[in-house]
Amino acid sequence: MADSTALLTDHYELTMVQAALADGTAHRRSVFELFARRLPGGRRYGVVAGTGRLLEALERFRFEDEQLAYLRAHEVVDAATVDWLADYRFSGDVWGYAEGELFFPGSPVVVVESSFAEGVLLETLFLSVMNHDAAIATAGARMITAAGDRPCIEMGSRRTHEESAVAAARAAHLIGFAATSNLEAGRRHGVPTTGTSAHAFTLLHDSERDAFTAQVTSLGEGTTLLVDTYDVAEAVRVGVEVAGPGLGAVRLDSGDLPLLARQVREQLDGLGATDTRIIVTSDLDEHAIARLAAAPVDGYGVGTALVTGSGTPTCGFVYKLVAREGTSGELEPVAKKSVDKQSVGGRKHALRRRSPDGVATAEVVGIGTAPTDDGDDRVLLVPLVEAGERVHTATLDEAREHHRAAKAELPADAHRLTKADPVLPTLYT
Repeated sequence: MADSTALLTDHYELTMVQAALADGTAHRRSVFELFARRLPGGRRYGVVAGTGRLLEALERFRFEDEQLAYLRAHEVVDAATVDWLADYRFSGDVWGYAEGELFFPGSPVVVVESSFAEGVLLETLFLSVMNHDAAIATAGARMITAAGDRPCIEMGSRRTHEESAVAAARAAHLIGFAATSNLEAGRRHGVPTTGTSAHAFTLLHDSERDAFTAQVTSLGEGTTLLVDTYDVAEAVRVGVEVAGPGLGAVRLDSGDLPLLARQVREQLDGLGATDTRIIVTSDLDEHAIARLAAAPVDGYGVGTALVTGSGTPTCGFVYKLVAREGTSGELEPVAKKSVDKQSVGGRKHALRRRSPDGVATAEVVGIGTAPTDDGDDRVLLVPLVEAGERVHTATLDEAREHHRAAKAELPADAHRLTKADPVLPTLYT
């Protein structure tokens, strides 16, 4: 199976299974939880992303001949464990926050109930998918807030791993980015794609006029011309002369962007190109976008900062055993007790407490039993997998809408870009 995800894992996941099989604890009923102890980077909330990719990866978590041969050849585990892995099929249950949902410290973002062996094997895969995608979505949500009603385009493919680029484009679209430059994200996930030309196209031609003429002839007057290769003012003049006042947009990729945007807007209006939009790029993050709020800018292209989580490339998710079957046959809470990495034991349930007018006020996490809904609250955990079969099939568009609605519940100060504590407290019951 060429696309098996079984070896996208750490060595010690398999050696734990070997030892547990040997001492008879491998089949003990267990509950694992994926959560964040804190929100990194002083973020006020996190965004759940990657759930759809995670469920697809789980369906392909199979040890086929190629993977089994590798394990045997390198003696990663013993023969009995290899034989067990050959028959591995996850048969447990998975609950989780719907993709696009918001999370806070202690939120049980994913809950896995299965045998110890079945569940522990998923740790690395689940963390690698969710930590990456949620980091991108959390950073991107701040950029969308800063941009207001101006569209954002994801264009960071050249600043990250090729597969991470596809995942980042998907996560960005989830939280509101209008389009991506990445064609594979378009093919694989249905994200709208866009793009016109780079500086290389201008430099290829004998003059900027020749380059603009070629682009407009090929792509139409509605295209976007990159105008900062040489002299911006001259490029704008030539661009409007070539395309006419119906020129779609000009792009600024360097310089003092607020000042240039004002100058270019004045020039475009003077040339009669009053509907020509101004798109800015050049290492933007949420803070740079916020500083451009008063400038006559019509859209943003965001690359490096987005695909690296704007300085926070992981959400700090961990995957911990929080309950396991005791001698009585009942689930018993278990938890790590270290000073700075404590966990809260027990099977979790969660709801978003809301005021009567629909504003979120707290993250309420019940241990063992579901917290009481006071009538205005919203249950957060939904079934993702039942008895090994995927039951959650929300589309990316549905996740976008879920995110929009969840974000709209937040109190107003959630959208500050300065570092602060989480906007909602996490209450355990």
